[in-house]
Formats: sequence, structure tokens, C-alpha cells
Amino acid sequence: MSVTPDLIREKLSAEIGAIHVDVADTTPNRCAASFKVLVVSPQFEGKPLLQRHRMVNNCLAEELKEIHAFEQKTLTPEQWEKQKAQ
Repeated sequence: MSVTPDLIREKLSAEIGAIHVDVADTTPNRCAASFKVLVVSPQFEGKPLLQRHRMVNNCLAEELKEIHAFEQKTLTPEQWEKQKAQ
């Protein structure tokens, strides 16, 4: 299985109810598969950063076996709106 930005986006949207997912394939700058993601989900409400990252990692557990580098930013819808307003 080849990990693609679309696959990552679809899984995060379906499994953790992400309302916005940006996926950047940073592989061309690296020696192996690498991605940078921004995930916005109401399921992150009230959860600390570590728990949010674990939710994403659990969702993508199979894909992460093939990914060399994975950078993530997780926001609630409220945090996302504040960031966009800046």
C-alpha cells in the first residue's frame, strides 16, 4: 500500500470527524516518505495535545509503519477560527 495525501485526508475525516485536513507531502525534501498535516476536529475539544496526537496516530497506525517522518498540528474548530483570523 502506498500512502498518499488523499488517503491520509480521507482516513482522518472519516475516523476522527475532521472538518478540515491539510496534508503536505514533504517526501521530495527527505530520503523517505514524510508528511506534514493540520487536522481540525471537534473531537479534540477538551483534550490535551498529547491525547490529540495519539488519536491521529491511532487512526493512521498502519500508514505510519510506512512513513519515515510525520509532523502534525491538531486544533479544535474554535482554535482554527482564531488562527485563521490572525
